[in-house]
Amino acid sequence: MNELYEILNVKPKDEKLYAIAVSHSSYANEHKAKKDYERLEFLGDAVVDLVVADYLYSNHDESEGEMTKVRASYVCENALYEYATKLGIDKYIKVGHGELKEGIKKSIVADIFEALVGAIYLDLGYATARRTVLNIVVPYIEDPSITFFSDYKSALQEYVQTTLKSLEYVVINEEGPAHDKTFEVEVRIDDIVYGRGIAKSKKEAEQNAAKVALEKCAKKVQ
Repeated sequence: MNELYEILNVKPKDEKLYAIAVSHSSYANEHKAKKDYERLEFLGDAVVDLVVADYLYSNHDESEGEMTKVRASYVCENALYEYATKLGIDKYIKVGHGELKEGIKKSIVADIFEALVGAIYLDLGYATARRTVLNIVVPYIEDPSITFFSDYKSALQEYVQTTLKSLEYVVINEEGPAHDKTFEVEVRIDDIVYGRGIAKSKKEAEQNAAKVALEKCAKKVQ
């Protein structure tokens, strides 16, 4: 992984952390390894969120609501996948034979980007993790031609607030093993189902449901 370290501009002290960060649970199970990337991904997710939020607060004058939308678009699955593939991280991901046959899922690539950030944070400290994330993400934030997705949930929330209606997201189905679940979510406005969304994470499923709901709301207004 020396080439990846050079691309990330880091000098690891504990290379075992980085090996864990690129190991999917299917690979860990096949090789009787005790650890996979999931705990590091949990940590890296928080670090990425903080670094991007801090950058937006320090360099932009948007309102809290606007900053929330902007941050969401640069820490979503599509964005994380883009960062990972651009850096070539996907070449280092270790998965089991089953996952390899089907092709490595976008959600796994996105998660492993966060897991690597978690590994950098534990191994080299917050300052290095922060520098790494900023070097990767800021060029995207500052390029107005690049967008990853519209924050449909926030847009729907704003619509509902103007009509004084209640809004709720409900997981109606979960399928698959713990490491590779698919979620189906309903969005309900005043207890009426306005949309359903399916994705590999609850957040993305909620976004998909919100998109459907917004389209339905727009048709009602026309």
